[in-house]
Amino acid sequence: MRGLACVLMIQAHCYDSWLNPEARQTLFYRWSQELSTLAAPIFLFLCGVSFALVTEGLRQKNKPRSEIFKTALLRGAEILGLGFLLRVQEFVLGYPKSPWTDLLKVDVLNILGVSIIFMALFWRLMSGSREAGRDGGSVLLQSGEAVGRRGNYLIGLSLVMAAIVAIVTPPLWTTHRPRFLPWMLESYINGVHNFDAPAPWIFSIFPWCGFAFVGLAFGLFLFSDFVQRREALGLSIVGAVGALACGSSLWWDYSSVKIYAVYDYWHSSPNFFLTRCGILLLLAFAIFVWCRWGWVTAGFSPFIQFGKTSLLVYWVHIEFVYGRLSILPKFRSTIPLATAGMAVIFAAMLGLSIWRTRAKKRAALNLQTATTQSLSEAM
Repeated sequence: MRGLACVLMIQAHCYDSWLNPEARQTLFYRWSQELSTLAAPIFLFLCGVSFALVTEGLRQKNKPRSEIFKTALLRGAEILGLGFLLRVQEFVLGYPKSPWTDLLKVDVLNILGVSIIFMALFWRLMSGSREAGRDGGSVLLQSGEAVGRRGNYLIGLSLVMAAIVAIVTPPLWTTHRPRFLPWMLESYINGVHNFDAPAPWIFSIFPWCGFAFVGLAFGLFLFSDFVQRREALGLSIVGAVGALACGSSLWWDYSSVKIYAVYDYWHSSPNFFLTRCGILLLLAFAIFVWCRWGWVTAGFSPFIQFGKTSLLVYWVHIEFVYGRLSILPKFRSTIPLATAGMAVIFAAMLGLSIWRTRAKKRAALNLQTATTQSLSEAM
């Protein structure tokens, strides 16, 4: 799923950076950009899933809550720091054309880091209020029934958090903007940056953090005893919920009941948020079916490979698409030329991903060999 997000991200960036004004008026460009709107939700959704898998894994190992919280908080701070570092890199490589305001632009890495920090705070507060037993700061594993109740509690609250984020997004973008905040802080709320109006292509807490909490709920559901015992049924329910979410979104969008003074389905609407959440759940179910009964393990898969090094691919390709090292002239390319350039970027990033994976394996093997030799010499 992360590999799919990488592919969608690369095609969106390539066409957005290179296509000329005439090509941008075509239906092809419009649908390529609409399809790319799934990339960021996938990354944030998987961020929540990973958070659930890591924290619940540590909890089942009876790690102290404080240690789990610290681990998650530091990871969020690390990703947020990488987001700022990327902005500094882009500013330096683009100097003197790059405006200093780009240093404070909220990008996907920034909001990933913020989402992890929020989920860490949420997990610490909510799990602490539900733990019945403690032993020197360690979380004692409770009975299966108690663990199940705790998991259901956290799943429900995660979905409530996601719903709150989606519901308050429209007014925070329009009628109730926090204008009293400096633009660099308001940008984290609604993506206003320094444009005097929210920009939908800037990643803000509202609504983007909501996808992380949906992923957190999904990850916790995967850890539930029900899914562990009846995996196929559990993921089938996920697919059904996804289809229901998409249908409900369309029904509410066409409904005569209007809640918001300003309604923008494609950018800030809770209905569009619900549609994308439904698509994410359907994708999760489809990938489960493909992995279980398909041919995903038969040979090499570029999608799986991209998923292993998504952060590296994101970091590097930006400079060769948007930066000074862009391989094609910006805003001057035809669709065929931009597509050819995109193929080059795909091939280059795939090669970089394979190199990185093999380098990590070699490093791990060398470390293991050195450790074995040291132990042999000591004996």
